[in-house]
Amino acid sequence: MSKHLDLGCGRFPRNPLNQTELFGVDIRDLKDVNFNYKQSNLITQKIPYPDNYFDSISAFDFIEHIPRIWIRSESETTFPFINLMNEIFRVLKNNGVFLAITPAYPSKQAFQDPTHVNYITKRTAKYFSGKKPLGKIYGFKGNFLMQENKFVPNNYLEMEFKSQISKQLYLIYSKMKKKNTHLYWNLKKINQET
Repeated sequence: MSKHLDLGCGRFPRNPLNQTELFGVDIRDLKDVNFNYKQSNLITQKIPYPDNYFDSISAFDFIEHIPRIWIRSESETTFPFINLMNEIFRVLKNNGVFLAITPAYPSKQAFQDPTHVNYITKRTAKYFSGKKPLGKIYGFKGNFLMQENKFVPNNYLEMEFKSQISKQLYLIYSKMKKKNTHLYWNLKKINQET
């Protein structure tokens, strides 16, 4: 059985790869949900699941709410976004996929919500992918293969297309109409040795 985890799931978690079992994590205490759910504050806590547990993880309109830096005390500083990416890497199975859609610079949607504290650009994914991820200097321990990193409309994964051509035409149209406000990441977990 395949397992999917949706971060910041709310009452309606997403399962974009149609895995068999659906899990969710949210900061809120959700009552009466019909999926495997755990409450956790991912700014300060780990993802509450074991290592190598999920085939896929999604984070839609979520990572922009995770601070880049957190000052716990006068002598203790941590990097919650780096820590979250370490946690995502930890709970994904080898060859597992992390999908994220987040409002990104230069779109005004990246800034208009006052709870957005993590501004993402197209280059941000490079801190977590490639042979030598730039995030290693800040404590990132993983290594993702960047499969996709592109601007899309915020409803990109909810759209159904009849063909790859219609999908590409929609993206071109959306770009022309300035509707591509979000970055879409498709990152694959690869072995540390790779």
